[in-house]
Amino acid sequence: MLQLCKLTDSLFISNSRSACDDKLLSGEGVTFCINVSKQQPFPALRVSTLRVPVFDDPAENLHRYFDRCADTIEDVSQQGGRTLVYCKNGRSRSASICTAYLMKYRNLSLQEAFEHVKSVRSTVDPNEGFWLQLQRYEGELQSRKTGKNYSTSG
Repeated sequence: MLQLCKLTDSLFISNSRSACDDKLLSGEGVTFCINVSKQQPFPALRVSTLRVPVFDDPAENLHRYFDRCADTIEDVSQQGGRTLVYCKNGRSRSASICTAYLMKYRNLSLQEAFEHVKSVRSTVDPNEGFWLQLQRYEGELQSRKTGKNYSTSG
C-alpha cells in the first residue's frame, strides 16, 4: 500500500515506492525529501532533496547525519514546508533519522521518540547499530542541555 505516514504536521516517513508517488507528495504538500539510501531514486516531483548515502547496515555511521537531518527538517518546518524522510522499506534508516529529529526538536527521550514513530508506522525497526547510535545521540543531546562535555568518539 502506498502511503506517507505523518509524524508531525511537517514530517512524514515512508518507503521509496511511496516517496516516488508524485500524487501522494503533492497531496500532502511535501516540499523536501531526505533520501536515506545510496541507490533509491528521488521523486520526479520538483522538491528540494538531500541524500544521506548509507546502507541499512549496523556498521554504517548514520550518527554523523543526525544533526544535519534534524536541523534541515526543522528549517523546512519553520519556513512552512513539509519534509518526507524515506529509505527502501521505510523501516530502519528513515526511522532512525525521524527518531533523532523528535529527540532533538521535540525534546523526547529515545524511547518516547521511537514509540511515536512506531505508533505511526508499525513496521519501523532500526537495526542494532543504528539503535546504538541513537542511544549515543540521546546522551549527547542531554549533555548539550546540561553543558557537560560529552565524547563523540566511538
